[in-house]
Amino acid sequence: MQDDQRLIDLQQWLRNDLGIAFETIAPASGDASFRRYFRIEHQGENLIVMDAPPEKEDCVPFINIANALLKTGLNVPRIMQQNLEQGFLLLSDLGSVQYLEQLNSERAEQLYGDAFNALLLMHRDSENHAQLPLYDHVLLMKEMALMREWYLEKNLNITLTTQQHTVLDDAFELLAQSALAQPQVLVHRDYHSRNLMVVAKNNPGVLDFQDAVIGAITYDLVSLLKDCYIQWPREQVLSWVRRYHQRLLENGMINNVREAQFIQWFDFMGAQRHLKVLGIFSRLNSRDGKPGYLKDIPLTLAYVVEVCRLYQELEPLGQLLDEVVAVG
Repeated sequence: MQDDQRLIDLQQWLRNDLGIAFETIAPASGDASFRRYFRIEHQGENLIVMDAPPEKEDCVPFINIANALLKTGLNVPRIMQQNLEQGFLLLSDLGSVQYLEQLNSERAEQLYGDAFNALLLMHRDSENHAQLPLYDHVLLMKEMALMREWYLEKNLNITLTTQQHTVLDDAFELLAQSALAQPQVLVHRDYHSRNLMVVAKNNPGVLDFQDAVIGAITYDLVSLLKDCYIQWPREQVLSWVRRYHQRLLENGMINNVREAQFIQWFDFMGAQRHLKVLGIFSRLNSRDGKPGYLKDIPLTLAYVVEVCRLYQELEPLGQLLDEVVAVG
């Protein structure tokens, strides 16, 4: 850390520009992007400093969405100071206890219940975020293409046949159309156990929302319940999905959407997300030198295989995976 010029600049900004004579500074968490987070102690209070190199990360969406989500009642970091020229933000601290550390059979009901409440707040307030990008057909297809390029071709070194490319194209189109057919709401886009913090008041603390868009109503529910870092039995997942579907109906946020339809939307949305994530985890290894995510590929792949075996429309994709990947 002593030879880290950006860290030196960050500390100078804190001390010289903001007058914060912090006692300690230490890495607060890792990130799959180029952002870094540090925790400082100042006058007995912990604060978080974000380091986002301006040539690689834009702080403006983070600031705008954080302020918008605060207005909805969500517990997100408050922006206390900003330096957009250098890419530094000073934030309130939501602690260091991730949902992932606390999720077990005893606490899951309470923690997911709190997460559902926060999701409802986000979904209910979607009309106030018309300025957010749309999770449109182009973006949905672009994301799934990551699986083809980075997971199959670069990570597994597989050369697909013309017929196999067609199978992928057809599956991608089916999944994209399913997402676009759903009610469109504010989508966090990474609403999972590593981005939700266990806090004493207004649980959960919500992080990593800067890529929010307006998209399918089941997307964040999939991120939460078909989490790439923790797995629950399908029957348990479905019981939570049914509960959330009922709450959406009770709040007038969906109309004339049968439970079976909602579950299919959820499953197809999961396939879209997990195809994307297979590509992202592979790219993090191959391009960015972050091999730690490779260990999360088997669970992510298992989610895709499960859905392919449940729905006739996705059987060709399942067969392709059986042919080119050792899925068991």
